[in-house]
Amino acid sequence: MAQSPPGSSKYPEPSYGRRNFLKQSVVSLGVTVHEYVKHRDAEDVKEEQPEKRRTDWLRPPGAIEEPRFLESCTGCGECVEACPHESLRILDSDGPERKETPAIYPDEQPCYLCEDFPCIAACEPEALRPVGTPKDVNLGLAVVSHKICTVGQGCNACVAACPMRAIAMDFASLSIRVDGDLCVGCGICEHICKTVNDRVAIRVVPSRSSI
Repeated sequence: MAQSPPGSSKYPEPSYGRRNFLKQSVVSLGVTVHEYVKHRDAEDVKEEQPEKRRTDWLRPPGAIEEPRFLESCTGCGECVEACPHESLRILDSDGPERKETPAIYPDEQPCYLCEDFPCIAACEPEALRPVGTPKDVNLGLAVVSHKICTVGQGCNACVAACPMRAIAMDFASLSIRVDGDLCVGCGICEHICKTVNDRVAIRVVPSRSSI
């Protein structure tokens, strides 16, 4: 019986197998490098995009009506420096109607309603006016999104965290209720909700929105 010559399909040359292996390895390496570069470039573009800030920020305690506040506030930042909890930050300048003025992003750091209100005491232009007690503060009103609230799963962290006792559990409907007469809009409930849940189910609607 005649034997197949070297290099036939039955007996491939060892050198051909090595060449094919090396070729496939180079192709695989090229694909891997390409995917890495594409992923890296996508991450770079993502990092270069400016951070989106929410627009429903709150003014500090004692803030006067928004139009007058914008006229009075000099953007000195003294109230920001005076806040012991770092709750206040300067808004990014965005035209004359939003010069560098103080604001609170409650999901990041709420107002803790200091008894002596150092932010107000530090405001020489009097854009922040004295308030009697924490219950006299009016930053906004907490509103619950019942569709995404996890009270049905046993969460009631906002109830315990509210310093004004404005939030309560309605056992009849198994839902969270906010007492508008007690809520001052400090945002502590919103902050704690973000801390313990994937989605924030309670947010503060700023009082300046109704002005």
